[in-house]
Amino acid sequence: MSATSFPTFTIEGYPRVGANRELKKALESFWAGRIDEETFTSSAHSIRLDNYARLRELGLSEDYAIPADVALYDQVLETAVTVGLIGGDDEQIDLVEYFALARGNADRAPLEMTKWFDTNYHYLVPEVTETGAITPRAQRIIDIVTEAKAAGHTVRPFLVGPVTLLALSKPAEGSSADFNPLTRLAELTEAYQAVLAALAEAGVEWIQLAEPALVADLTVASDEELADYAATAYGTILGASNRPQVLLSTPYGSLHKGLDALVKVAPEALQVDLAPVTLAADTDYVERVAAAVAGTDITLAAGVIDGRNIWAADLRERLSVLEALKNGGVEKLAVSSSVSLQHVPHSVAVETALPVDVAGWLSFANEKIGEAKALATALNEGTVAAADDFARSDRAVRTRKESARTHNQAVQDRVAALPEGEVARQPAFAERIVAQEVLGLPKLPTTTIGSFPQTPQIRKARADHRAGSLTDEQYVDALKDEVRQVIELQERLGLDVLVHGEPERNDMVQYFAELLDGFVTTEFGWVQSYGSRCTRPSIVVGDVSRPKAMTVEWAKYAQSLSDKHVKGMLTGPVTILAWSFTRDDVPKSVSADQIALALADEVKDLEEAGIEIIQIDEPALRELLPLRATARPAYLDWAVRSFRLVSIDATPKTQIHTHLCYSEFGQIIDAVAGLDADVTSIEAARSRMELLTDLDESFHSEIGPGIWDIHSPRVPDVAELTELIKAALVNVPTERLWINPDCGLKTRGYAEVEPALRNLVLARDLVVESL
Repeated sequence: MSATSFPTFTIEGYPRVGANRELKKALESFWAGRIDEETFTSSAHSIRLDNYARLRELGLSEDYAIPADVALYDQVLETAVTVGLIGGDDEQIDLVEYFALARGNADRAPLEMTKWFDTNYHYLVPEVTETGAITPRAQRIIDIVTEAKAAGHTVRPFLVGPVTLLALSKPAEGSSADFNPLTRLAELTEAYQAVLAALAEAGVEWIQLAEPALVADLTVASDEELADYAATAYGTILGASNRPQVLLSTPYGSLHKGLDALVKVAPEALQVDLAPVTLAADTDYVERVAAAVAGTDITLAAGVIDGRNIWAADLRERLSVLEALKNGGVEKLAVSSSVSLQHVPHSVAVETALPVDVAGWLSFANEKIGEAKALATALNEGTVAAADDFARSDRAVRTRKESARTHNQAVQDRVAALPEGEVARQPAFAERIVAQEVLGLPKLPTTTIGSFPQTPQIRKARADHRAGSLTDEQYVDALKDEVRQVIELQERLGLDVLVHGEPERNDMVQYFAELLDGFVTTEFGWVQSYGSRCTRPSIVVGDVSRPKAMTVEWAKYAQSLSDKHVKGMLTGPVTILAWSFTRDDVPKSVSADQIALALADEVKDLEEAGIEIIQIDEPALRELLPLRATARPAYLDWAVRSFRLVSIDATPKTQIHTHLCYSEFGQIIDAVAGLDADVTSIEAARSRMELLTDLDESFHSEIGPGIWDIHSPRVPDVAELTELIKAALVNVPTERLWINPDCGLKTRGYAEVEPALRNLVLARDLVVESL
């Protein structure tokens, strides 16, 4: 085994999509048939090499400092294919099969998709059979290293570790009821050994294996059991002689039982998350890490640069953490990011429209690499050697704290006047449901979640308006024309409760952030959500308030076009926070209450405008759930409270809907019920209605389990949709069931949307006839 030293600083991972979303554009062009496989493969190759070159320029010039955490769609899918957990005994998985796993096709449904720990990134859930072949495909990862080497870059290959891979998988259809994918750990460990041996034979000296499952309390195994699984797997992997050196990374939180387990198996390097938010939740983590690693030969990659948020690091405070580790006996110490930088945009430098003061407070991926480099320099040479970086950090910390932009006394006073503890809408659901009979809805009512496809025409109108070549009046006329067409389409298809399609909204969070005080937005701050899907998270810089109504005129216009009900559409406070970069100087609960009050004002205005059904989306409720069980009750208390504040003054006959998607909701089903919505729509198509088995008598809401998976380009036929409706009726009474897609239709095209919605209505009609 090689003895090449671990680099003095590194990062856990880097954004994959390219600084200008080049991978997104290549993917979508390939899927649409505008480019062939050879052109796509060449484009993806160029994007990877561009990223490596940029990282080297930013200072990651030591061998193996650059992580090759590359994936064409998702790192979990890429790992599962590489180590052979999925794909059976096929020696190769071509692009057609790879993207069929990710997106489905006419003949098969895609893999289920859910949130990656407590982030807004979605991963694909491997389906594990009880006895199927596990056939490693090491050449996939060798090719990544080889292409980098040919371009002059010695990169560190990346795989999700075996314990995390199995812990986040699900039993394949047809498995026995008690089958746990973790029971296949020994076989999977052999596959990892084969991949690592192949890398060693190819001359690779370091590999990164990520085990974030060890920082979370999961339902598939206890913390102690996961630690035991890790000890067993890595005892075998690290015990082999024919392998590269291993960096074991543990992002997204603090290790409990897993800390001693990983130190005992003695990887050459161990990365731990030491971001401020992690240390606030686990106040003695630095001391525990130091005590565990002291006296060993392990290089500790201290994740002191926060990879989850975008505030410039307080370098002096971060350096004190490194010094505490050193003073605690850690002899081999490197600087790292706390998590992969895939969760932040590329660079602040391109953001010319940000307020100058705010820009100085921010640090995106490239700037975070500079911060890590400065800390490594200060750690090894003293702060004088990084004086300019420390001066910038000092200025950012001071000016942000002193800025009037962050404080609004009127908002703070309004929040302070709220009642303490639980709040509840009156009257109770049983009385409201009677009052809402006046809405005149049919049996198994159909609706959609909110957005309709953002057509090329709408995107062009938005771009032309931004560029000044379309006047405000012309832009509004273009949007109104789109709303009219969307309403006409829904009426033609026979949907019962309509939506206006949201053509005026570039993003369900950014739209509100641009209209609320206390936020700033970026021009180029793209972050990958899944596959080719990217978002631009807004930034909460101060206290939040609503200067004026945000959605009322669009709702009124849409309602004027139809005699059917048109839903008012709002994004809830938890989701606005989850899909934004939040303040680190006040608790999230405070910002949530501020946003809730602003949205409550909007609900009142919508009611006064005659809107009788209002949807408050909270797809991210599960996403922010703390990874450790002890912290979950407090989070759920304030999350549910903030949602209830939005609708607390709604009249009984106003039907309040909410929507949740792409997360495992079983463990928070009580909190979902506690939202006290009148109708809850929820993702259920990919899981084939599995989550409905978690419902009990406490879940009083009417429910719309999505029957069309809109994240796949498939158009489900009437028979498939009919089967899903009947499956839902096993757990949901007819009088409480709604029929709808899984999520908004923004990312789909009308060629898919129109036939799918037509089939959805036809399937509903067939089921109603059979009742």
